[in-house]
Amino acid sequence: MRYFVVFFITLLSTISTYSQTTVSGTVVSDITMLPVTDANIININKVKGTTTDGKGNFTIEASPNDTLHISFIGYQPVKVRVTNDWIKNANKTRINLVEKAKVLEEVVINKYNLTGYLQIDSKLAPVQQRPFRYNISGLGYGYEGGDNAPGAFQRIVGSVFNPTDLLHNVFGKKPNEMRRLREMKKDDAVRNALASKFDRETLAALLGVTKEDIAEILERCNYSEEFIKSANDLQIMDAISGCYEEYKAVNRN
Repeated sequence: MRYFVVFFITLLSTISTYSQTTVSGTVVSDITMLPVTDANIININKVKGTTTDGKGNFTIEASPNDTLHISFIGYQPVKVRVTNDWIKNANKTRINLVEKAKVLEEVVINKYNLTGYLQIDSKLAPVQQRPFRYNISGLGYGYEGGDNAPGAFQRIVGSVFNPTDLLHNVFGKKPNEMRRLREMKKDDAVRNALASKFDRETLAALLGVTKEDIAEILERCNYSEEFIKSANDLQIMDAISGCYEEYKAVNRN
């Protein structure tokens, strides 16, 4: 019996060691073929992240069929599937990033006819209204209202309890994806990657939703249009996480 226990423990250790495999690669620019430093590499399946070093190299934990999301500012993000050959091959795989082609739109600067008198000029300058915030008693998180903030509280509760609402369709039908939020908040590399991004690409890939879904989720959670447009991806993730926790709490009650 004792030998069987030792054999069983050894077997589990071997399986655990085998399952914790890694892959290595090098990220380069598609045009210059030079290494891309500090590119973000995120394993969407395991919610683990890392960055490339000064030579564009990286190593990350991965299993066969995992998907790596690779991104860097100014380049098109790419998704790469991990294969058995990649894991078994000791050589680094080269991954090319393609630069984004952007067309700058015409910028129109409006002129204000200022008089030089503060009392008069202060009325000519546009004033941006601060969004309101509402709390559900006992839940501890705030909701940032938009232009129709006086009715925000009713819309929050109504949207959570309405079974045909987008929150139910996303939160209720994607429980595994939403559970990733907790893992995303634990991994410093993932958080650092999201803190430097404003395009929602990486966040959408991690949650398995579209960028349009993210904007609509935040709108249903009564975050202001200003916040939805200006917040970085880490702030957006925390906002969705808070809304999801409240969604679960209200449904339990």
